[in-house]
Amino acid sequence: MSDVILSFENIEKSFFGVRVLKEITLGVPRGKVLGLVGENGAGKSTLMNLMGGVHAPDGGQMLLDSKPYAPRTPSDANDAGIAFIHQELNLFTNLSIAENIFIDGFPRMRWLPLLNRRHMRARTQQFLDAVELDVAPDTLVEKLSPGERQLAEIAKALSFDARIIIFDEPTTSLTARETERLFRLIDRLRSDGASIIYISHILPDVLRLADEIAVLRDGELVAHGQTSEFTINRMISLMVGRAIEQLYPERSAAPTATPVLEVQGVSQRGIVEAIDFTLHKGEILGVFGLMGSGRSELARILFGLDDHERGQISVAGKPYARPSARRSIDAGMAFVTENRRDEGLLMDISIAENIGLVALPHYAAASAGAVKEGRYYDQIGGVAESLAIKSGNIRQQAVKTLSGGNQQKTVIGKWLLDKPSVLIVDEPTRGVDVGAKYEIYSILNDLAADGAGILFISSELEELMGVCDRMLVMSNGEIQAVFDRSAFDKERILRAAFRENG
Repeated sequence: MSDVILSFENIEKSFFGVRVLKEITLGVPRGKVLGLVGENGAGKSTLMNLMGGVHAPDGGQMLLDSKPYAPRTPSDANDAGIAFIHQELNLFTNLSIAENIFIDGFPRMRWLPLLNRRHMRARTQQFLDAVELDVAPDTLVEKLSPGERQLAEIAKALSFDARIIIFDEPTTSLTARETERLFRLIDRLRSDGASIIYISHILPDVLRLADEIAVLRDGELVAHGQTSEFTINRMISLMVGRAIEQLYPERSAAPTATPVLEVQGVSQRGIVEAIDFTLHKGEILGVFGLMGSGRSELARILFGLDDHERGQISVAGKPYARPSARRSIDAGMAFVTENRRDEGLLMDISIAENIGLVALPHYAAASAGAVKEGRYYDQIGGVAESLAIKSGNIRQQAVKTLSGGNQQKTVIGKWLLDKPSVLIVDEPTRGVDVGAKYEIYSILNDLAADGAGILFISSELEELMGVCDRMLVMSNGEIQAVFDRSAFDKERILRAAFRENG
């Protein structure tokens, strides 16, 4: 192995009596990219949190430049030159880029209690130039696209001379063009001598970027070597502990002719136009389109989160005017949002409380306002077990302590307890490893087999082709084409998705 800038030696960590890291010994190569892969819950985030001063190890030690390194707070990690680019970016959206960069120490005008904004703007412009972000330093973060926000966070990392930069699932919200720009920037940072840890479930990207790859499984380091030693199939086998012969489960039942959701002429000016389709009992209907095609906006309209000007939505043959989230739930609809952290979960409460959120009113109504906890928690426990959520005590453990894949299963679980007839899922496998993806596909397959209709929205064409019975292709707010499974063809689907560009 090459010279290392930071090393983990026999690192141990447990939460709620569960060992999540087991004698990890690993070196981060100096001036290179280390790809870190593993299933959700494998220990990747915990290892990085130890490095970042969020948690302290229970055993073992870390060495930075061959000297003991034991950060007590994230500020200690920053002072040591370690920066994190998180999947959920840590920027204050109501502040400017310059204010975010200098949030830990605003420059003053000599002895006066005034901010030296001229200095802030000048320095920020230097960092923005370095990451090729062509916006003004005074731009509010809320005005930036996801890709621009990520570049602003990287600019912040450069502001304190980060020597080690950790990228955690950095491409999940980026367009193809923004992803390419990010990769060019990572290549340049490496050329300038920075050490990079790149965490991603998109394994081809890891092969492209990394000099070395480390694989974690169930809290143990199961492989570490030069990238030339790995293939995608080998990484998958190491991650899940077995060879995966197929990425998608076989459909266990066929759709029926019974409609569960009918959409007729639904329109909202500038967002969607004349949307018509029928979702049948037992059907998994995919919705594909490029970013900005109107996919997620349509989901929010159907569930009653956003308004529509014209058209009719019917559930189980019953039209309902003025949809709202409450009316949708009462009608038997469920919605798994693409933003699980901000919209899908209450991060500080327990796993059990999150699973029970939607169904709680029904349990209370059935017992004259007093929930019978025994039956209620038995049902919640059954859902958690059926989803194979990896956790300790679900009634005590906060959902924020779960891995991304287990958080996503918790979001799905809160709707399963309500037994919906229509389930809308928006990017349900974003940021989820290959093993957890298969589990989520299997859950959706089982729901369809039990008679639910599923509207599956995704930007990953391959998974829609692998899971769905039919597919709608959206572009510029309209449905451009509908494909039956027997007619799935990647080139034809992409042509329909690009139709707005001629």
